[in-house]
Amino acid sequence: MKKLLTSGAFLVLLVYLTTACHDINVPVDTELTPDIFPQNSSQFIQASGPPYAALRGNFALDYWFMQSLSSDEAILPARGGNWFDNQNYRMLHYHNWTKDHGWTNGAWSWLSTVIGTSNQALSILNQTIPAATASKPTNLAELKMVRALAYFMMMDLYGNVPIDTTYGDFTPHPNVPRAQVFSFIEKEVKAAMPYLSRVSGQATYGRANKFTGFSLLAKMYLNAEYYTGTQRYNDAIVACDSVISSGLYALEPRTSYLQMFYPNNGPQMKEFIFAIPYDPAAGAMAGTNGMMYHSRYDVPRSETKKFNLPFTPSAPESTLPEYYVNFNDANDIRNGQWLTGLQFMNDGVTPVTVTTTKKGYDQTYTGADGAAAYTYQVNLTPDIVLRQDVATYDCGNDEIAWNMGYRNIKFYPDASSTSRNQNNDVPVFRYSDIILMKAEAILRGGTPTQGQTALSLVNQLRANRTTSAALSSITLEGIYAERCREFAWESWHRNDMIRFGKYEGKWGFKTDADVNHRIFPIPTSAFTVNPALTQNPGY
Repeated sequence: MKKLLTSGAFLVLLVYLTTACHDINVPVDTELTPDIFPQNSSQFIQASGPPYAALRGNFALDYWFMQSLSSDEAILPARGGNWFDNQNYRMLHYHNWTKDHGWTNGAWSWLSTVIGTSNQALSILNQTIPAATASKPTNLAELKMVRALAYFMMMDLYGNVPIDTTYGDFTPHPNVPRAQVFSFIEKEVKAAMPYLSRVSGQATYGRANKFTGFSLLAKMYLNAEYYTGTQRYNDAIVACDSVISSGLYALEPRTSYLQMFYPNNGPQMKEFIFAIPYDPAAGAMAGTNGMMYHSRYDVPRSETKKFNLPFTPSAPESTLPEYYVNFNDANDIRNGQWLTGLQFMNDGVTPVTVTTTKKGYDQTYTGADGAAAYTYQVNLTPDIVLRQDVATYDCGNDEIAWNMGYRNIKFYPDASSTSRNQNNDVPVFRYSDIILMKAEAILRGGTPTQGQTALSLVNQLRANRTTSAALSSITLEGIYAERCREFAWESWHRNDMIRFGKYEGKWGFKTDADVNHRIFPIPTSAFTVNPALTQNPGY
């Protein structure tokens, strides 16, 4: 079972946290009251659950949709009317979302909840835990890192956002320029860093340590020119070096790269700097597991038996040829995260077959024997064709349509779960990202350090991913392609596309080139709660 903050003590404090702003005169009739709990580091870790539970909630769903379906990494078209879902996925692909777009509203609400829950926990726990407890500064610093990460994701998605760190202050706060939000996050992270733990492994898994802070700073500095107008590549290199010099992390070898994302992953993964743990069994006890549904979205329904799943997946989601073209090295272990072409059972010999009718296989079939039985071997094709209806983003409701698109199974299907939810933990920061961020920062003009060059860093990574010869040179385009191969399905591709100037390009059916669409509109629901907000440009 994964290590989630879901103990009974956490549940009691969760109730306390969610009711603390109500009538303070109601008598307390439980033994676990704020004046006696939490009283030590172990109890405080349990009591820190609500912000982490909130962070876990929508990271692998709403946030993934926003970051991936708005890029050339992934597409989720309708198939015979299934998954049209009020144009939510179509809008992400075409970049014609509005302030009433479902996932735009969902992600804003989720991140606001993470920030609000963090503010609440920081306020209450700062008062209740004894000041003499040696771990108190570390415990509070971790919660500030959760809040900083949420603000980073909100800044990345929405640009100009409000800053509010005071629990109980319901005054409407106007959104402030992105550069100011950037400075706020940077200051928060740097203030927390002296108190964060330097330990990595089981003891701190799923919690923010010092190297989570350095990783977040590196990511901010690498994107600083876009966020603020000022380059910070040397600062990005310094932040990366702080992680590298720690000696706590290492690249997983080629033999275990894919295992990093299996359902039994966890603190034993040498690359995980900060990961969000998922556990359907533990989460069910507290209702806080979040939504981690990649099997449901990515596995073809014809391969339910192959992966021994306890449910039939819907499989509406795939990649686009424009993204998959980066997987052009036959010797690269990262190719193993994809299902492509003719499909076989896990023995590699037995074909995956489906028996349907000729009409069921191809809805355009006009022969008189359309109802005749037809058995075929599943063949996943690379192209997405809106052959039923372009306006409704629909490929059709036959076997040809359901087999369109190569499928990603990086977060390997979890046969142990009795629900659609999975046990696979999701990394936010990995050591390979540190290596590639440093290489990119050097290529963009930063000063090389520790005897490392952009080329040596990229080859260091590739030596653990492919048996092909080392590269003799590296360009920014090469870095971009390497990031596509390394971080598929890990919620970083939109961020990368913007930084590399590719987000306004054409892919799939999308032709929009409006730079205003690098950030999303502030949703209508946010204005209802906070009338002091100002809408982002272009909306």
